[in-house]
Amino acid sequence: QVQLVESGGGLVQAGGSLRLSCAASGSIASIEIMGWYRQAPGKQRELVAEETSDGSTTYADSVKGRFTISRDNAKNTVYLQMNSLQPEDTAVYYCNAKIPVRYTGAYYTYWGQGTQVTVSS
Repeated sequence: QVQLVESGGGLVQAGGSLRLSCAASGSIASIEIMGWYRQAPGKQRELVAEETSDGSTTYADSVKGRFTISRDNAKNTVYLQMNSLQPEDTAVYYCNAKIPVRYTGAYYTYWGQGTQVTVSS
């Protein structure tokens, strides 16, 4: 049911900034966890940032202090503000949503199609 569409990726010089957007098909206020993952060629997909419905956030150590995740419930959109970008941040960035499964404590997981971020030195 949940559809996620990312945008905002592109090519940027080291030290620059980008803001990624993820538009959801429904109200993100009802989604327990929304986040961003990234995957570079030949590497595993890794968590970048997550935010729960109550506002708790989690960041990868590599992006703390540089990236900020936020939600705009009125627009059903989650953002990832990326500052001080470095070549090591180059990857495909994927929006992620997690919705609790009834009675189990587990989650349904949904993914966007990804948006490319390339940071040049």
